[in-house]
Amino acid sequence: MKRPNRRRRTPEIDPTTIKSADLAQELPANLKRKITAKRPTLGHVVPKNSQTRNFRPNEGGSDSSQLRAQGQARDSQRYNNPSNLKILGGSCRGRKLESPTVYLRPMMGKVKEAVYSTFTSFGLYEDVVAGSIKCRTRHLDIFSGSGSVGLESLSRGVRHCTFVDMAEDCCSTCERNIEKCGFDGWNEGGVGSGIGEEGEPVAKVVCADAFRALRQPETVGIDPNAKYDLVTLCPPYEEIVYADLIDAVANSVLVTEDTVILIEYPVELGCLPHAIVREDGGVLVGVRNRKYGRTV
Repeated sequence: MKRPNRRRRTPEIDPTTIKSADLAQELPANLKRKITAKRPTLGHVVPKNSQTRNFRPNEGGSDSSQLRAQGQARDSQRYNNPSNLKILGGSCRGRKLESPTVYLRPMMGKVKEAVYSTFTSFGLYEDVVAGSIKCRTRHLDIFSGSGSVGLESLSRGVRHCTFVDMAEDCCSTCERNIEKCGFDGWNEGGVGSGIGEEGEPVAKVVCADAFRALRQPETVGIDPNAKYDLVTLCPPYEEIVYADLIDAVANSVLVTEDTVILIEYPVELGCLPHAIVREDGGVLVGVRNRKYGRTV
């Protein structure tokens, strides 16, 4: 009998074992160019079959096959909401979310479940003192889209989440989803709260460029002194250069020594470096690298 193939898991990296020779003084060349990511045949991204072409309503027939670029307006007359997004856990488990009227590539459900199981194992959603001092984790969701990633964190108990996206349609959709889930409240400030006297909103939406938000947060309305414990980046694969994105988040003033950073990327990119040197001499250490289909 043939022995079944066993999936090999990428070993976790112990930061204490990293040698100076392993530190990436310069990011690899494969991260400095834009990539062409192969996509599965989903109706909202790529036509479901070769017979689905550019539709010509007035002339009949069709043109050549069309790749549906992220950020462009979705043809709502021909395609309904493809994402069927919903919250997977926490206080809003099962709550359905709206999607913007543009083509997006949201994080797959199985990926999200695995990611949040990892975040939970890191203790990001635990209370500081059980029963008295609630979770103080602050989440920064870059390329937020409909806000499904940040809302998942809010549902699981984080104190605050800032959503950043440069598309106005995505930002307005994110605001509606925040209100739908009941996260449009306010966190009281004061002594022992860890935030200023004036407090802060539970959720904040910022319509701005991701790189500017990371490098110059004060110019887009984000307090540079407000540090984040969790940063998630789920960019459009083919529209950014990952070397620039990694450099921006690694050297952002919003990132602390213990910040957990999630970067989603396609398998065509290869593998991110295990250690990246910051401009201030610190080191960004890769802890886990997991593959789910064509997503890493």
